[in-house]
Amino acid sequence: MHEVIRRDGDKELNREVMALLWSAVAGGITMSTSFMARGILRANLPETDFGFLFEAMGYTVGFLFVIAANQQLFTENTVTAVLPFMTRPDRRNLMRLLRLWGVVLAGNTLGGLIAAAVFAFMPVFPPDVGEAFVEIGHHLVEKPALQMLGGGIISGWLIATMVWAIYATGQAKLAIIFLATYLIAIGDFPHVIVGTVEVLHLLMLGETATGAAIFRFWLPVLAGNVIGGTLIFALISHAQVRADHDSGTDEDATAGR
Repeated sequence: MHEVIRRDGDKELNREVMALLWSAVAGGITMSTSFMARGILRANLPETDFGFLFEAMGYTVGFLFVIAANQQLFTENTVTAVLPFMTRPDRRNLMRLLRLWGVVLAGNTLGGLIAAAVFAFMPVFPPDVGEAFVEIGHHLVEKPALQMLGGGIISGWLIATMVWAIYATGQAKLAIIFLATYLIAIGDFPHVIVGTVEVLHLLMLGETATGAAIFRFWLPVLAGNVIGGTLIFALISHAQVRADHDSGTDEDATAGR
């Protein structure tokens, strides 16, 4: 399974920049459906504890769509694309990894910006849904930066676990995506791409400051997602496989003697 993910990551690292960018822009727009679905549900559900549990289901929509459509998502690439680098940690693979991350993050952000502008300025949604969008955004940006970082680590870990489990099972793909992202929603763990749509929406409406958006939300959550999805999960998974390989090599050498 490690080798399958590594090969897919290597294919992603070799893709043309424009192909990656357009797929990432589409992914950013698609991820906005998590924000949209959650806002619509919040506006139409009663304000109860059980209402929150149903509302959180809306958060899973964007992930289901973007992964099923095989569009580029930044947090997904913190696992698949990093394994080739961990297998061969040279300058070439590092530069390929950074290029992929930069292009996908920029594309996802641009797609989120387009979606946020539609939500903010187009007469698409009734007033109660618009108010729900603002409430969701304020709930996010009111968290302190350290909490953003910690929650981002957990959501990055969960997304990485989800990707690994999808490769392992295959047939239960949609159920795994739903369970992982629903847990992120009810745990209130921030995700850098979904959260970017929410925060950009607030910025366009003048409901938050640029400094808060960047330093309280974006940078801590980005760092948390990368730490959780790459430096922890991918590194541990790779180390486990490497240890099994080294152990097998030692056993073969002993048997040969």
